[in-house]
Amino acid sequence: MSPDINGRPSGGLIEPILRVHGATKRFGGLTAVDRVSFEVRPAEIVALIGPNGAGKTTLFSLISGFQPLDEGSVSFQAKDVTNFAPARMAHLGLARSFQIVQVFADLTVHEAVTAAALMRHSMGAALRKADETLALVGLSEKGANVTPELSLQDRKLLEVAKCLATEPKLILLDEVMAGLTMSEAEAVLKVVRRLRSEGMTFVLVEHVMPIVMSIADRIVVMNFGQKIADGSPAEIIEDRFVRDAYFGEDLHA
Repeated sequence: MSPDINGRPSGGLIEPILRVHGATKRFGGLTAVDRVSFEVRPAEIVALIGPNGAGKTTLFSLISGFQPLDEGSVSFQAKDVTNFAPARMAHLGLARSFQIVQVFADLTVHEAVTAAALMRHSMGAALRKADETLALVGLSEKGANVTPELSLQDRKLLEVAKCLATEPKLILLDEVMAGLTMSEAEAVLKVVRRLRSEGMTFVLVEHVMPIVMSIADRIVVMNFGQKIADGSPAEIIEDRFVRDAYFGEDLHA
């Protein structure tokens, strides 16, 4: 799927890069994810939204291999990858960030990105990949800093950089904008938009609705583990059940 002039997918009958079918996960008597199905196409940005506890992060864990499915299946690049281990998913081209920024106190920014790049490269090539990736996200000047010295915004950009260093086809971003001001979030969004314009695919969990509405091609809404809506931002705005039950006027902010 080639992006249009604004970077959004132009449509067409393109095979999904990710297909989730009937994904289900139970913890004791609690069904955290309940028969969720959706698809993501190349160069698409899909936002996964819903109240806290809706099952969004658990669904990310099922897709990326950090939790096994109890029922259902996951297909990535037309390959059945149900319950593949995280390392195997990463080698296939799926990268994931986490809600809590992963800080390695003893590593510099450059070393952290180099470590991620070593999954695919020799040391020399990984060092060059780290240079390239830090330049892309705007952190070249922070390469010698240890990660605890970074601002929250730069830590978020570092999370994106570590994903990129693995050369993924699809990136799952779990609340990467959490805790940022709108101006700080825009720095991260700028990187995401640029990457999508170059063909990268994203699924993101996000709570700030102005961000979701500004960047998502499609929105999947979850509640109590179930998918309750799936459509374009305009369609989600007009879904009275979603709007009134969960977001009120925030969708129009």
